[in-house]
Amino acid sequence: MKKSNMSLLLGAAFLMATSAIGPGFLTQTTVFTETLAASFGFVILVSIIIDIGAQLNIWRIIAIAEKRAQDIANDVLPGLGYFLAILIVAGGLAFNIGNIAGAGLGTNVLFGISPEMGALFSGIVAVGIFLVKEAGKLMDKFAQILGFLMIILTVFVMFTADPPVGEAVTKTFMPDTIDFLAIITLVGGTVGGYITFAGGHRLLEAGITGKQALPEITKSSVSAIGIASIMRIFLFLAALGVVAQGLQLDPSNPPASVFKLAAGNIGYKMFGIVMWSAAVTSVVGAAYTSVSFIRTFSPILEKYQKWLIVGFITVSTLVFVVVGKPVAILILVGSLNGLILPIALGVMLIAAHKTKIVGDYKHPIWMTIFGALIVIAMSYMGVYALINGLPQLFK
Repeated sequence: MKKSNMSLLLGAAFLMATSAIGPGFLTQTTVFTETLAASFGFVILVSIIIDIGAQLNIWRIIAIAEKRAQDIANDVLPGLGYFLAILIVAGGLAFNIGNIAGAGLGTNVLFGISPEMGALFSGIVAVGIFLVKEAGKLMDKFAQILGFLMIILTVFVMFTADPPVGEAVTKTFMPDTIDFLAIITLVGGTVGGYITFAGGHRLLEAGITGKQALPEITKSSVSAIGIASIMRIFLFLAALGVVAQGLQLDPSNPPASVFKLAAGNIGYKMFGIVMWSAAVTSVVGAAYTSVSFIRTFSPILEKYQKWLIVGFITVSTLVFVVVGKPVAILILVGSLNGLILPIALGVMLIAAHKTKIVGDYKHPIWMTIFGALIVIAMSYMGVYALINGLPQLFK
């Protein structure tokens, strides 16, 4: 494999993984560890299997069709691509406001400045990446460096927390309780909404497509889930070590208290770095992928896609700075995000068996069955989340 291809594949994997590892990812992992203890290992295991099934199908079909997801959807049924793009962009924008808020909290922990000022600074950093001439390469490198940094710091805190690893391994395969909502939340947070398309569209833009590239694409898609999962496992063990000691987590910021209780003030500052890295890489991934869903609809959008990305980040930042974190929007779009994966994956599976889209390519039957089971399970849970999320808006 050419060195440049290796770099692009690794970049795509880290872009997807760091898009997944955002403020919500850190908080969900910590909160579920507190409620499920060692049995949360089982939730992680099941979600990894589902994540791999969804991502393998989607990245593979994008590569074979040599088109972005919205264009494939329009080939399956005219207008479907526009509907999918609206869902993705709405979800990406709402969650980007949350990502910007997380970046503000990270700078608050590190430097003591207000979250709003920190959010402005972080927004400027993210915008700066896309204004550089070689934006794609810089984005890949940025995701890789901060991705490695997050994992290293979390590993340090995990060892300091001294978790009961034996119990965690046992309960991963023989849990005391099975929490289906936790599984769906983790899957939605790892490959839901725009996230699974981040790497697939990045590889398409880099020209890594076609049957000959399938082995590399398969490796890259599984690596992406692996990177996000490694971070999830280390964070789970760090939180488990703290919880197992009988220490109470701060409900206003559970992941920060894990780092602080495990490693004191140094740990707290490390959390600031991890939170900021997780948030700002998610801002970059959300903006890039959301815009990649609308740029093919018009030559004007294609021409000015860099400025669309800048505008996307700017709007996200200003909404947080002016309004604060809009919880109601996040609840509603969070529920919608749960529905995006089964819609997108379902469309991709139909496309995989249409010769006008994939030519003479034969999609493996086991992948189709695996994908179909994920669509059914995620559809059921997505509707459940939407029904339960909507009443919260009117409380």
